[in-house]
Parts: sequence; C-alpha cells; structure tokens
Amino acid sequence: MAIKPVEISKFYRLVNHGPTAMISAKHNRIENVMSASWVCALDFAPQAKMMIVVDKAAYTRTLIEQSGYFAVQVPTVAQAELVLDMGESRKENPHKLDNVPLFYLENVDIPLVEGCAAWIICRVIDEPHNQQVHDLFIGEVISAWADDQMFDNGRWKFDELPDDLKTLHYVAGGQFYQIGKGFNLSRGSNVE
Repeated sequence: MAIKPVEISKFYRLVNHGPTAMISAKHNRIENVMSASWVCALDFAPQAKMMIVVDKAAYTRTLIEQSGYFAVQVPTVAQAELVLDMGESRKENPHKLDNVPLFYLENVDIPLVEGCAAWIICRVIDEPHNQQVHDLFIGEVISAWADDQMFDNGRWKFDELPDDLKTLHYVAGGQFYQIGKGFNLSRGSNVE
C-alpha cells in the first residue's frame, strides 16, 4: 500500500460513486473531523471543483471558514464505526479525535484520517450566499491522493478488494451499504 497522487483532472472519480465521506479542517492548530454524506464533484476542467454541505452548527465549518481549506476523505467499510463516531458533535464530545489516527501530507496543513481510500484537498471558493443560505461550500481541488491498493491509474479496484476495503454509503439510523460489483457498458468509447 502506498498513498499516491491522483491527477487533478480525474479527482472526480474518487467521489462520483457517491461514498460517505469525512471532512477535516484545521485553524490555529485546532483540528477537527466530521462525517458528511452530501459531498459531490462539481467540475474537473478548466478548474477542478467539488462541493460539500456543512451545517452552521458543525465545528468543522468554523475551521473551514477561518482557514479557507478543507479535506475530503473517502473511508472504507472497516472504518464504519469511525464514520459514526466522527458524526458526533465535538462540542458534546471534545475528545472525539483522541484515538483517531491522523497524518499530514507534505505541504498540506490539514489533518487526514489514516486508513481511508482517498483524500482530496480543497481551497474554499468564497460564495457567501451559498455558504450562508444553503450551507454549501465550493472548493477548488488543489490535490488528490489515493491508496494504490484501492485506486490506481484513475480506477477503483473494487472488484478485487475484500469487503472491508470497499467504500461505504450511509443512509440513516446506522444503516450503511458497501459499494457493489462493477460492470462496463462503454460501447466503444475511449474513456481514460
């Protein structure tokens, strides 16, 4: 396993299948991680962008607003319990990060959760109306990374992976689904 960069023009492939995500941010040495289901690729050219929805009550939102940056992580089935834990309020659970394995990539001052399948680093594109009225943040993707055991050469390897390394999808009330089996209907198109 190695964490490898993903071409910015292909970052969308990390989230296009709709996985539950974890969002992290940091400001003034204060870190936080939260779970989020409303995460979506928005564009890949000429400027790669994605969007996240973060409620005003979320502590991570304050860190995003203050720092102007956030990271989106794509967790695996093995991390389902962690995803639920990160959905808890930091205000009500100030020590929620105490046992969370975090790491930093070179030149990236945002905490990242170890063991995820992918990480996307974003700089906030300030859109005050969207942020205040809809809780929607748009980020310019400045780098993307993936565990090459799970995603390599611009492709997920779900059909080869054990279940615990597949991405997960949260519905509600503790109910998750894991990504299923892939199939291809390319009809001769040449998608890289």
